[in-house]
Amino acid sequence: MDLATMTGMLVQGFGTTLALFALTLVGSIPLGVPIALARMSRFRPLALLARAFISVLRGTPLMLQMFAIYFAPFYVFGIELTPASKWQACVVAFIVNYAAYFAEIYRSGIQSVPRGQYEAAEVLGYSSSQTFFRIVLPQVVKKVLPSMGNEIITLVKDTSLAFSIGVAEMFSTAKALVASQVSMAPFAITAVLYWVFNFIVELALGAVEKKLDYYHD
Repeated sequence: MDLATMTGMLVQGFGTTLALFALTLVGSIPLGVPIALARMSRFRPLALLARAFISVLRGTPLMLQMFAIYFAPFYVFGIELTPASKWQACVVAFIVNYAAYFAEIYRSGIQSVPRGQYEAAEVLGYSSSQTFFRIVLPQVVKKVLPSMGNEIITLVKDTSLAFSIGVAEMFSTAKALVASQVSMAPFAITAVLYWVFNFIVELALGAVEKKLDYYHD
């Protein structure tokens, strides 16, 4: 098999990788917000629940979480698994896992804003929502962006874990090609594709950071 054919097959698998990457971001970035707010809640049972959720999701392997979510409907509720179950379990596992990480990043960003700014906003007559969206949020976004960027780049590479439950993304395609063609070329091409995409992500995040450079500590 020539390199062009192998590259075409890998690019096709990369489409699944991109879909998992996009769905994870779309689901986990907003989901992290209520988890972070619950983690900071003064209602202790809610705060403890959020803390336990974050601890479990960050303290256990993502691969194990995928297996648990994939097999739980069958073993716990007796629901038959379908071909689509693997993809659904993979997406759900990635979303909840990364939401836990993003929640802690959000929490650290919100808590880093000095209390005096809230008090100054109150003196100026700002409502709670105005204080959050006009004063706190712009600062939080800039503070958490580098940490968010690290997690997003890690996500690109973590998508390769989807092969463990049989989702045919780029890495699983590369493994199959290496075995059938007895060549390391598919792995090399895969590495280049991952690197190029991560480089594009880095450029995009850098552009966002530059745009937010109007705010200085």
